[in-house]
Amino acid sequence: METYYMLVFFLFGSVFGSFYNVVGLRVPKGESIVSPPSHCTVCERRLTPVDLIPVLSYLVLKGRCRKCQIRISPMYPFMECITGLLFVHSYVMFGFSKELIVALFFASLLVIITVSDVAYMLIPNKIVYPAFFIFIGLRWMSPLEPWWYAFVGSVVGFGLLLLIAIVSKGGMGGGDIKLYAVLGLVLGIWNTLLSLFLASLIALIYGAVILAKRKQKRSVPIPFGPAIALGSWLAYLYGDAIIQWYLKLL
Repeated sequence: METYYMLVFFLFGSVFGSFYNVVGLRVPKGESIVSPPSHCTVCERRLTPVDLIPVLSYLVLKGRCRKCQIRISPMYPFMECITGLLFVHSYVMFGFSKELIVALFFASLLVIITVSDVAYMLIPNKIVYPAFFIFIGLRWMSPLEPWWYAFVGSVVGFGLLLLIAIVSKGGMGGGDIKLYAVLGLVLGIWNTLLSLFLASLIALIYGAVILAKRKQKRSVPIPFGPAIALGSWLAYLYGDAIIQWYLKLL
């Protein structure tokens, strides 16, 4: 039965992941997420249900449009698969509980902002603002202990990123600042700080690898959203264990 539920969560996650690709790619451009229907961006061919099966359609079509044979970005199946795995991970960690709902919405937000930031280096207000109020409601339904921990975490996340932006004179994007107000609601105070540390570490390592591989200049911008997403997910699920492990080393 456990395997069955994990399979169901993966399937639902991959389907939602396909939709989140659309949200992350269209919302920053001010486009509707329902019209026009999914289509090839080159030949304008409308995709059929057979073309829209998450991950599987990409493999069957060998990563190319059925009509014009243009190469399809591997980001589509990758994010579908990642979303499916995040949904499974959420179920494994929380089972059928109120916090599972928080985890699923949190995973969804992280996928959307990753797609948007990778594509445009932008985290739109149209994604962040609704998420803020959604997570206020979710934290009322499944509060942290104590209940005010989430709201202080939100203030800390927003305030710290704003301070970094001021000190660095624009080194931190406005979308990242507002996003951390949302992340703070989910993570609380200490895990918000941990997520920022992990995100910075991940971005530093990734940036060093990219710069060395492509021999790019330091001034070439690198999207911070994916690092924030990974750091926040690790802090959300394993933050307490990581902090306890660190304290034991002191």
